[in-house]
Amino acid sequence: MSNLPLASRTTDLVGSVIDSSTSLLAKQRHDIVRFAMGSPAPEAIPAQLLHGIADEQLARSDAFDYAATEGDPALREALLGILAETGERTTPERLLITAGGMQGLDLACKLFVDPGDLVVVESPTYTNGSATALSYQAELLEAPVDDDGMQVDRLVELVERAGRVPKAIYAISTFQNPSGASMSLARREQLLELTRRWGSVLIDDDPYGMLRFAGADTPSLLALADGDPLVFGVRTFSKIIAPGLRVGWVDADPSLQQLLINAKQAMDTCTNLPMQRLIAGFLAGGHLGEHLTVQRAAYGERKRAMQDALTEHFGDTARWTDPEGGFFLWVTFGAQIDTEALFEVALAEGVAFIPGNAFSPSKLFPNALRLCFASSTPERIREGVARLRRAVDRLTGPS
Repeated sequence: MSNLPLASRTTDLVGSVIDSSTSLLAKQRHDIVRFAMGSPAPEAIPAQLLHGIADEQLARSDAFDYAATEGDPALREALLGILAETGERTTPERLLITAGGMQGLDLACKLFVDPGDLVVVESPTYTNGSATALSYQAELLEAPVDDDGMQVDRLVELVERAGRVPKAIYAISTFQNPSGASMSLARREQLLELTRRWGSVLIDDDPYGMLRFAGADTPSLLALADGDPLVFGVRTFSKIIAPGLRVGWVDADPSLQQLLINAKQAMDTCTNLPMQRLIAGFLAGGHLGEHLTVQRAAYGERKRAMQDALTEHFGDTARWTDPEGGFFLWVTFGAQIDTEALFEVALAEGVAFIPGNAFSPSKLFPNALRLCFASSTPERIREGVARLRRAVDRLTGPS
């Protein structure tokens, strides 16, 4: 391989620890409580309902054909109707159907990021998001996150120190991955003001916004922007219906529509039409509202179960976040715990998580980890946290 004429960008293709965990876990032959992947539990996916819709939608003679690059009309119409009932009401000229949220992130970087451009990411942040920017040879600037989301005041200082403004800012402002934190309204407004001052593109990635189970709604960055062309919205059905569908959408300034179509045609021509039709039937049938109501209640219960188990087993030795929605808790241990070393011990004990350093290009979180509470029942959560306690004891000796 060393003799192959590889492109220079290949040195920045870092891959994903999160996605790689799927293959790793498939190779295990003992029982594993799976806190690693950010995925709904099998029982959270409306499989029986989707099967029924598939029987109807996929019986059509054109269901397995190519689709329009911007998305199948049936899904676009149904999605526009759903969004009309939210703070993200939009228009057909702004909408493009994608192969999951990840393609939305790739399209944003393809359109806006040149080699060497400064791109701000949260710290910690979604591994695949930062990896996408790196794949376009961006230089990353990490902005710290606290309980109120990205510390925008710190971002100002960091940009001044960098000596140049960012080309793009990548933010998961609601139930952030991995921390679960949500950016306060004041910080959202300040961040929008900064993007306008700097002329930066704000990539608003919001996979979890519909999964609030506590607290009051806060308008998304996209909603607050009110059509500002600098804000590029990335959304997905992966967390709210099923990840295997691989269907999402972007909401972007109408002037970008043809560029987005051109870029997508150079990727995959169109998003999987059978899955678009399946989701269109689900939305048009009025199923999303009830589905989300059930899921929000379940995820709230599971988060509380995980926090209770953490309090029982790690009450004096770790701290963790308290999200009002989404999938994740961010757990921070004392400096003596190396969560990358803990990972193998924990896997042997029968529990999987993602080490904190996976969420920082600079590896700033060696003693933290991410736990997904959405994918396990309360009983399995309690068992998984008990196994994690045993793993920590094996690594360090009982406290």
